[in-house]
Amino acid sequence: MAVPRIGIGMDSSITPLRHGGLSLVQTTDFFYPLVEDPYMQGKIACANVLSDLYSEGVTECDNMLMLLGVSTKMTEKERDVVIPLMMRGFRDCALEAGCDVTGGQTVLNPWCTIGGVATTVCQPNEFILPESAEVGDVLVLTKPLGTQVAVNAHQWLDQPERWEKIKHSVTEELVLKGYERAMDSMVRLNRTAAMLMHKYNAHGATDVTGFGVLGHAANLAKNQKAEVSFVIHNLPVIAKMASIAKACGNIFKLLQGYSAETSGGLLICLPRDSAAPFCKEIEKLEGRAAWIVGIVEKGDRTARIIERPRVIEIPAIEKEGQLW
Repeated sequence: MAVPRIGIGMDSSITPLRHGGLSLVQTTDFFYPLVEDPYMQGKIACANVLSDLYSEGVTECDNMLMLLGVSTKMTEKERDVVIPLMMRGFRDCALEAGCDVTGGQTVLNPWCTIGGVATTVCQPNEFILPESAEVGDVLVLTKPLGTQVAVNAHQWLDQPERWEKIKHSVTEELVLKGYERAMDSMVRLNRTAAMLMHKYNAHGATDVTGFGVLGHAANLAKNQKAEVSFVIHNLPVIAKMASIAKACGNIFKLLQGYSAETSGGLLICLPRDSAAPFCKEIEKLEGRAAWIVGIVEKGDRTARIIERPRVIEIPAIEKEGQLW
């Protein structure tokens, strides 16, 4: 008898196996470097791949493969320094997630790329399909937005024409701090959030990456069994990134929800009574906030941001010597 297929899921494929009610959960992702530190880039790439598992409520990864494109434009000396650091960062992040990198593929390529494949075998109670949102649920986001703006603003410090556009809205010091915050956020695993999804009876989730918070909310809404829509009221944003986004003519569409994020947080549908305890516990366990950003209402499986969303600066107050 043929084994039924759950299908591609949302962020990971979930395939029932022939053996004992187990399912194979698998995902892949790769992209170009976006930060200057090769070691941090390796960690970000690995965390980004793992987020696809975590968004399905999967907390354990059994194996990782690394996909690496070594740029033909690098000198031999550059390659010998940069590539081992990227590989080490990727592997260290995998070890932090409780698994190892056992293989992969390396190619020569005009552009440097890094990514991987994350694979795990799950029992039915170990994953949460992203399809059961109910009217009255609350939307929670586990990382602040603004990573694309932070990375670009940091690059613009060396581009006088670009810097001219934003220098009146932000200091060089705050651009550097925003960049550090973005890196710190991108390397952080969503594993704790995935674990708490089970404890607080999450009805589904997705990770916020390249399509922006509204793009991913729309994809998640489209995937729901019930006739629901998502409405986002609050946008937690890395401090000063909203000001930068406005100053450069809205090219990022940050407050419209379409600014690309890399290794962003999970956007989770939770029962109304569970949302505040979820946020409280993740802060207790990780020392990082999560935010209630919207609601689930009756609708046609779409998502929207209200006309004037509340922008929450993260952190609200700058403290000397502290990142957050």
